[in-house]
Amino acid sequence: MQKKLKIAVIALCCASTAMAQEPKNGASQQEQTANALDEQAFTFTEAQLGEDEDMSDNITILNSNSNVYASEVGYLFSPLRFRYRAFNQKYNDIYINGAPMNDMESGQFRYSLVGGLNQQTKNVDFALPFEDNNFGVAAMAGSNNYDFRAGSMAAGNRITLSAANRNYTLRGMYTYGSGFNSRGWAFAANLTYRWANRGYVEGTFYNALSYFFGVQKKWKNGHSLSFSTWGNPTERASQGASTDEAYWLANDYQYNPYWGYQNGHKRNSRVVNDFAPSAILTWDWNINDNTKLTTSLFAKYSIYKSTRLNYNNTDNPQPDYWKNLPSSYYDVWDATDSRYRTSQALADWQTAVDWWQTKANRQINWDRLYYANREAAKNGNDALYYLEAKHNNNMMVNMASTLNKRIGKDKQLNAGIILGQNIGHHYKTMDDLLGAKSFHNINTYAIGTYATDDPRVQYDLNTMGTQGLGKLVYEGDRFGYDYDLKVRQGKLWSSFDQTVGILHYTVAAKIGYDGMNRHGNMRNGMFANNSFGKSGTAEFISGGGKFNGNLDLGAGNTVSLGIGYEKRAPQATTAFVSPEMNNDFVDNLKNEDVFSSEFNYQYINHWLHANISAYYSHLSNVTEWQNYYFDDINSFSYVSMTDMKKNYYGVEFGLDFKLTSFLNFKTIGTWSDAKNINNARVRYLNSTQATYTDDIVYNKNMRESGTPLSAYSAILSFHKGGWFIDLNGNYYDRIYLSYAPSRRYGQTLVNAGDVDNDGNYVVPAQAKGKGGFMLDGSIGKSIYLKHGSLSINLMVTNILNNQKIVSGGYEQSRSDYTLKNDGSRTDRAYKFSRNVKKYYVNGINGMLNVAYKF
Repeated sequence: MQKKLKIAVIALCCASTAMAQEPKNGASQQEQTANALDEQAFTFTEAQLGEDEDMSDNITILNSNSNVYASEVGYLFSPLRFRYRAFNQKYNDIYINGAPMNDMESGQFRYSLVGGLNQQTKNVDFALPFEDNNFGVAAMAGSNNYDFRAGSMAAGNRITLSAANRNYTLRGMYTYGSGFNSRGWAFAANLTYRWANRGYVEGTFYNALSYFFGVQKKWKNGHSLSFSTWGNPTERASQGASTDEAYWLANDYQYNPYWGYQNGHKRNSRVVNDFAPSAILTWDWNINDNTKLTTSLFAKYSIYKSTRLNYNNTDNPQPDYWKNLPSSYYDVWDATDSRYRTSQALADWQTAVDWWQTKANRQINWDRLYYANREAAKNGNDALYYLEAKHNNNMMVNMASTLNKRIGKDKQLNAGIILGQNIGHHYKTMDDLLGAKSFHNINTYAIGTYATDDPRVQYDLNTMGTQGLGKLVYEGDRFGYDYDLKVRQGKLWSSFDQTVGILHYTVAAKIGYDGMNRHGNMRNGMFANNSFGKSGTAEFISGGGKFNGNLDLGAGNTVSLGIGYEKRAPQATTAFVSPEMNNDFVDNLKNEDVFSSEFNYQYINHWLHANISAYYSHLSNVTEWQNYYFDDINSFSYVSMTDMKKNYYGVEFGLDFKLTSFLNFKTIGTWSDAKNINNARVRYLNSTQATYTDDIVYNKNMRESGTPLSAYSAILSFHKGGWFIDLNGNYYDRIYLSYAPSRRYGQTLVNAGDVDNDGNYVVPAQAKGKGGFMLDGSIGKSIYLKHGSLSINLMVTNILNNQKIVSGGYEQSRSDYTLKNDGSRTDRAYKFSRNVKKYYVNGINGMLNVAYKF
């Protein structure tokens, strides 16, 4: 596929003639260019935005009609999952018809909500962090408001067929828009199917059907009512991160440890099923020529399920588990290690290397798992291996009403109210017993610490049975944990903007309420009196304001200054210490304090459009939450870090040179920093002993991960005679990986001996990924026919096939040693600190689109 793509690029670039009609009268060069760029932007974004269970993989959805940098960065850097200013996605607000779409538990927007709806998401108003708008107070990472009214969709029919070697290989789309008829009715519909038997990464597949239907009625008295419903049911298999050692052994930067062979067929252990049927009812009332009221009622029920291979009192079945790797036998890092540098250790290392050369050995051996379970069943034992499914289902309802008032020629007043509620259902089910006959709902990790008949090993005391063996779990049954999170929110906001001579300014303010609680559906044995039933309710009053002044200096020069401050309620996903086990809130939970500012300079003349921005944001009282296995306590742990302070600052630039009427050269770039500026308080729960430990995590100067902090691009664009050719070279650098807090606890640093002679902690540096250069391009042709038009577009990413760029990853939370009961330690040959888990970018990949509009 990659060779075919290279040949196609060369062939299209060398083409000098085409049998096609010239653009019909009325279609300007600017319109043709905009259409081509729209198709390119949305196709790049859809193909490469993350839709994994970890929403931090998603990039920021951002654009602008006036800022060169912001208008390009949203899709241009998407292969590296670029986040605007490295902000968490909860600072990027997304609306549809004025109703907020961000998840009320995490604060983040999931792109899969509108996946496949390329044409519908073209109708959008963008607002940069200090840009005035008529739908809300712009968020710190910008805001978007999509218009899903049927009457706003482009009239006509559109059929698109696509072939790709990305997440999916084939795509078909049909879009219809009626426009308003003489009776004031408009209808719109879309159907998209995306499919791959194998995606770009081996062991993955993709199967998604997207739909949209909208109807709108407009009356002559200024009233309009619209209803739209959409969804994107998707089933897809995932790729796992691995270490450089595993990538070297597999000789493949896209090695995927999540799949293996079962009866000679490929099977993936991490399969996601995702469906969020949504509907919105919008009433628009044009009260008069200067006043408009928009009210939307939105509802969705999201169904999210992700499977995972797990094990019970046996060996970890993951093929890249550390004990399966050659460096677990021989210390490849320390030449002075006499214990793990013996001839026998080297022979064991070579044996492991040889074992990895067989492809089946470096993948999951499903047949072995089934055999082990059947043998266990013969002896009356529970499943040794099983496939569990984590469910995150949410019922979200909100109402948003906005009043827009034009006051004279130079003033605009906006005001709105938003009310919302979300009930999240979180639980785990048995997806596949893998040939076993039984499984009990008990905490097998706690057995050893407690006797098998101790009630503390029970996940649910209410169903453990009279003999205390725990509920028998069959396929489809819930086990492990089962709880609900309920969130209620309300917000009032207003903004006012005015032009006074050369000054245009905007002031905006908001005040809000957030309330959240947990309801446990299982009575966990570790917390018998604090896990079942409803918790207390944490309530927060939030709010803040923004100011932006824009000064037109004349001769194409404009400067602006924006300043904002807000108190922001914590998210429900970080509010509980261990929501899978009990009702406890994080200690000293409080609002985040958020200060943001930026300075912009813009210059425009007939041949140059330039933007330069500098920004600074400071956050305090930040709370973050993680869970992972922690070696030093030999237990799974739930971790809350509080009282964190963060700084985000940097510069951005965008230059657009109009070289000729048909040739542009653009360059954009950013240098940014996003880091913790203090050491946080940490409280972690030992899940097998039900004990809390308080410590300090030495995470000062740890950077935000999963996005390049430096990114630069040079773009050459040719648009003439219906042809569109774009070539862009991108350079990425300073890509930090997610740090492991447990390696930086005060007590861990003592245990690891990371203390100098003066008693100062020697804190491990944060792991980084390798950046590099990537060349991308696209070429397209618009052909106007007697009946309709045809557009052909080929987009290719990573033309030079540079697969050494790291797109993300994380440090392993485990230690390079084991602690004994007397406090002494034994070092391992395998060094978790040196073996970070990474993702690498895809090699050369592309998409060919053919669209017919009529």
